[in-house]
Amino acid sequence: MSVTPGSSPASDRPTPAIPRAAAHERNLDEVERIARVGSWTLDPATGAATWSVEMYRILGLDPQGPALGLDEISRLFTPDSVDRVTAAVDRAVVAGEAWQTDLEIQRPDGTRAWVSSHGTAERDAEGSVVGIHGTMQDVTEHRGMERQLQQSQRLEAVGQLAGGIAHDFNNILTAIRGYTELVRDDLPSADPRRADLEHVLTAADRAADLIGQLLAFSRRQVLTPCVVDPAEVVSGIVPLLRRLLGEGIEVVTTGEPGLGRIMVDPGQLGQVVVNLAVNARDAMPRGGRLIIETTNVELDEAYVATHAEAVPGPHVLIAVSDTGHGMDTETQLQAFEPFFTTKGPDHGTGMGLATVYGIVKQSGGSIYLYSEPERGTTFKLYFPRTDAQAVPAPAPGPRAQHRSASGTILLVEDDANVRGYARRVLETAGFTVLEAATGVEALELAAANLATIDLLLTDAVLPGMHGAELAERLVAERPGLRVLFVSGFTENLVIQHGVVAQGINFLPKPYRAEDLVRSARQVLDTGRLPAADRP
Repeated sequence: MSVTPGSSPASDRPTPAIPRAAAHERNLDEVERIARVGSWTLDPATGAATWSVEMYRILGLDPQGPALGLDEISRLFTPDSVDRVTAAVDRAVVAGEAWQTDLEIQRPDGTRAWVSSHGTAERDAEGSVVGIHGTMQDVTEHRGMERQLQQSQRLEAVGQLAGGIAHDFNNILTAIRGYTELVRDDLPSADPRRADLEHVLTAADRAADLIGQLLAFSRRQVLTPCVVDPAEVVSGIVPLLRRLLGEGIEVVTTGEPGLGRIMVDPGQLGQVVVNLAVNARDAMPRGGRLIIETTNVELDEAYVATHAEAVPGPHVLIAVSDTGHGMDTETQLQAFEPFFTTKGPDHGTGMGLATVYGIVKQSGGSIYLYSEPERGTTFKLYFPRTDAQAVPAPAPGPRAQHRSASGTILLVEDDANVRGYARRVLETAGFTVLEAATGVEALELAAANLATIDLLLTDAVLPGMHGAELAERLVAERPGLRVLFVSGFTENLVIQHGVVAQGINFLPKPYRAEDLVRSARQVLDTGRLPAADRP
């Protein structure tokens, strides 16, 4: 049967065709929606502007609302962004240059965003500009990730510098504090100069604390991680927090049943929470609330894609929030940097949040800061969950009764001042000391005296040969030789990622004379430092 167009039965009648121009416009809108890229045109002669549907969405406007002109759209851009895009359009008109620039907008709902604007001028055959065309894309998430990566790289670089400084200063402080103690102890108890030396020792202790914070920030401090219930750690320090923060600040904790376990140093985790609480206290001079939440979370690929350094998988979230005055964007960018502080002189060192950052990162976690001026601050700490069960800490047993100091110690230390101090302390305690500045010198001494050496006391970081290699060679020649490592730095063969290798005896610098003697005696007596003596 033949069908004449326009006269076919209803069942055979084709769907009316969409006009080609309308179909093209609809397809273009869909492509822009999928790509999340809007487009616009501007007639330089009349000033008339046309915005695509996706442009309205990017700017936070209703695509079905009334059409907006150039002036109305411009009000959504910050003054600096308006100046930049105006200059770019002028260059396109005069010199024919295409442009790309990032612009900041504030949507009608108050949210801020960043957009990437591309544009070019269209000319007729005579070279006159007849139109300006451009695209716009929301790059807020991309800029956020870029900012996170830049901040992470900056903190990593600063951390490397801080770690190297801390290593050198630990040697210096060991000598300063050590020789000061020796001079003090040689003076009569009534000598007024003892008080002066006590001031020197107090200053040295403060410097040692600061170096310890630098090591924490640079992820080079010594940790003793174990499987813990984070809720128990938090609840255990809440009484301390209430005393520390005062009556004007309410401390609130929330958790969920079945909270996962994490592998951290419990003492360092407690330090993290205390530091965040102190930071919150300073942000609430008139009082407020500190809220500590613990919960299980699953970090998916979508979250990881927008959060630098996050890894997917099951985690425990510890969130510490306050109702304080909050931080602006610039302050947030510098919050974790060492020595950065918004407080006045003599009100802290600016190491509190830097220490938090280092401990969390060294423990395999990640930390993110959320804050707005006058709306408080939240720190979110994510630690990977573990299926292992928490093991209660063993009750400390009685200390070993040390025999009188005796035996021969091979002392290997490349810093002459520290080596001289350690030798004097050990010899005063009754030990026989052989000293060497390098691993090679130590091997030469051992070749002639190995049978008489009872303890190898060596710095873990030595020029030419690490202390671990030296110990391995000497123990192979004399099985049963006791070994005690010392160091002011944790990136070496004894300590990997800040964790003391199992079975290793380690004494961190700077150490006191009594710590050195006690550790040497303990290792000679039992072969091991008790847990209470470990860092």
